[in-house]
Amino acid sequence: MSERTARVFQSIADIPADAWNRCAHPSGPEADYNPFLDHRFLAALEASGSACPETGWHPFHLFLSEGEEPIGAVPMYLKSHSRGEYVFDAGWAAALERAGGRYYPKLQASVPFTPATGPRLLAAQRADEEAEAQLLGAAVEVASQTGVSSLHFTFMPEGQWRRAGQAGLLQRIDTQFHWENPGYATFEDFLAALSAKKRKNVRRERREATTHDIQVEWLTGSDLAERHWDSFYAFYRDTSARKWGAPYLTRRFFSLLSETMPERVLLILASRGGRHIAGALNFIGSGTLFGRNWGCIEDHRFLHFELCYYQAMDFAIAHGLQRVEAGAQGPHKIARGYLPQTTYSAHWVRDEGFRDAVRRYLAQERSHVSQDMEWIADHAPFRKADAAAAPPSPQEAG
Repeated sequence: MSERTARVFQSIADIPADAWNRCAHPSGPEADYNPFLDHRFLAALEASGSACPETGWHPFHLFLSEGEEPIGAVPMYLKSHSRGEYVFDAGWAAALERAGGRYYPKLQASVPFTPATGPRLLAAQRADEEAEAQLLGAAVEVASQTGVSSLHFTFMPEGQWRRAGQAGLLQRIDTQFHWENPGYATFEDFLAALSAKKRKNVRRERREATTHDIQVEWLTGSDLAERHWDSFYAFYRDTSARKWGAPYLTRRFFSLLSETMPERVLLILASRGGRHIAGALNFIGSGTLFGRNWGCIEDHRFLHFELCYYQAMDFAIAHGLQRVEAGAQGPHKIARGYLPQTTYSAHWVRDEGFRDAVRRYLAQERSHVSQDMEWIADHAPFRKADAAAAPPSPQEAG
């Protein structure tokens, strides 16, 4: 039997797409497809200049093989900052540097600019515990040999998070809000599950969002055209400028999506008077619709909720998808049927003293997050009679 070999590649283009995708989706695209782990998505980020050394995202992908046979992979980046990650560690960086240490560069095992849970230890054989353990060990070894301060696996599945904890990595949790579809035939079926007050509010928001002759359309596959991306990029830049100061994604990134994976993209656009005024970008997984970016050039009340939440739910119902993940943050999503879900990250820290300080902080943080999630779950918008049909609370699920 050939010996297993781990290599680091500084461009996703240097790894054959078929070999990478066999690791990313071992059961095939219909069973466990996550669009953000697709070779095409990662390649678009790099080729477009969105995730590259110049933007502080230096590709450092780990690939494990046995002869010519792919065994596993880890999407990984050498980082010179903490932007675009959505698991915030800038406070850690400041603390270490105040103590005379150096936090950057660090290694990040994640998908750039994408707060969506997915495997980070990509085993070519589904749930291959030996391969996952080897990938985890190899990633830590790379971090140790390169001299970085730390290695961060963010938005991991719970099982891989537990494996990382057993291997000695520090464990962190946070909260997102997801909408679960138990099999609704129509949006009205979902509304029927809400309390009367919440149902009335949702109907009012949907009605008011599309006043002033606003039209909404879904675009995917061959319907996507460059003019649509021109409009959406203007929305995206405007919103990015107001939130972060500069957009993470380049205009070319969106064109590459249309060229390479249009069937996995859903662009929801709003128009008024024949002019696009707002849009929401989504990605289609095998059972999940992932909401990612939003922007507008006209401010209309409730239009954000309509495009990012309600239209996404409509699409999921129409296409038999089990859930909508609408991205990071947003307790305001609760009143619209999105319930709290735990997100997981694991962290390797080089300096022993600093590692102990982070461990103590994370223990307190986990307690606060769990308490917050319990409170939120108790204030879900569903009718009490439908509580049993609603998604379980984090404690019940765990």
